Amino acid sequence: MERVECVVVGAGVVGLAVARRLALAGREVVVLEAAEAIGTGTSSRNSEVIHAGIYYPSGSLKARLCVAGRDALYGFCAERGIAHRRLGKLIVATDGSQVAKLEAIRRQAAANGVEDLRLLDAAAVRALEPELHAVAALLSPSTGIIDSHGLMLALQGDAEDRGAMIAFHSPLTGGRVTDDGIELAVGGAEPTRIACTVLVNAAGLGAWDVARGLEGFPAAAVPPRRLAKGNYYAPERGRAPFRHLVYPVPEDGGLGVHLTLDLAGQARFGPDVEWLDGTAHDHTVDPGRAGRFYDSIRRYWPGLPDGCLVPAYCGIRPKLSGPGEPAADFLIQGPADHGIGGLVNLFGIESPGLTACLAIADAVAARLDGLDRSGGSPI
Repeated sequence: MERVECVVVGAGVVGLAVARRLALAGREVVVLEAAEAIGTGTSSRNSEVIHAGIYYPSGSLKARLCVAGRDALYGFCAERGIAHRRLGKLIVATDGSQVAKLEAIRRQAAANGVEDLRLLDAAAVRALEPELHAVAALLSPSTGIIDSHGLMLALQGDAEDRGAMIAFHSPLTGGRVTDDGIELAVGGAEPTRIACTVLVNAAGLGAWDVARGLEGFPAAAVPPRRLAKGNYYAPERGRAPFRHLVYPVPEDGGLGVHLTLDLAGQARFGPDVEWLDGTAHDHTVDPGRAGRFYDSIRRYWPGLPDGCLVPAYCGIRPKLSGPGEPAADFLIQGPADHGIGGLVNLFGIESPGLTACLAIADAVAARLDGLDRSGGSPI
């Protein structure tokens, strides 16, 4: 049986960032990817926004890793020439009752280490975005957009330059915990078996299946999984008269229907929240759902033409909380949590996972720092 030091399951943005981080530390790394290419799942179905770290509860992994990851990501993009733009975001209050909420958002952002938000009055908002209706807004200069595929190619390149290997068409079909590591079954009807000392489960939507498929992993340590589909719609000609991202003041625990832009200036609105059952992975966007977007968008863009929204794309978020429940934090589950040396599971890595990918990789490495590389237990 072939033995490798580290196996990372999943070649999305987080799995590639982890593989890069481990390879840069001098570890032997193999990435197992069931698909034919990198980033074919959740990583290719997001808004490509670099988030500032504004809304998350203070001290949460999402807050800490978003802020650290944002700074690391901007630096990485500049160093590697990855296409991105720090174009800024406006969080808009469309009536006077929402202005106090902007102050609350600014206080929360400051508690998270985001101290560059600026409060704008209606005239200042109009000077920036003449078509935008707002009585006040917060400007977040640290929010930006990125070419997510370019980022993943750069992460892959760094990892491979340090000796990491990516095995495509290589689904993980099972495994078992042994006295000296973890044995894995890879492939289809006649799986290849490999052994490893370190296993990082970065399988996104499939992370739960990977954990449940490991014989010897405690079933009670696998959290519930919730799937939330987010649909995006675009103006028929792809354009909207804005230069900044536009987000409404959050209501009822959600961020509302917001406007994002890509690097080509194409606009899209979303996402909504469509809860799925535990197995559905349908990426079809229902044109009929666009009808419920118009009223929300017109609160800040009254000039939205009738009937102009067409399906753009959708993503499915791997969540740890369901309808009516408080938003859950990332779960980075290491040996101290489940008792199995060398195993790290990444559950519920939704937004801001793209922004935080480099910081998540550091957090994974930190949970492995106590591992004896000769194949033992946490020190």
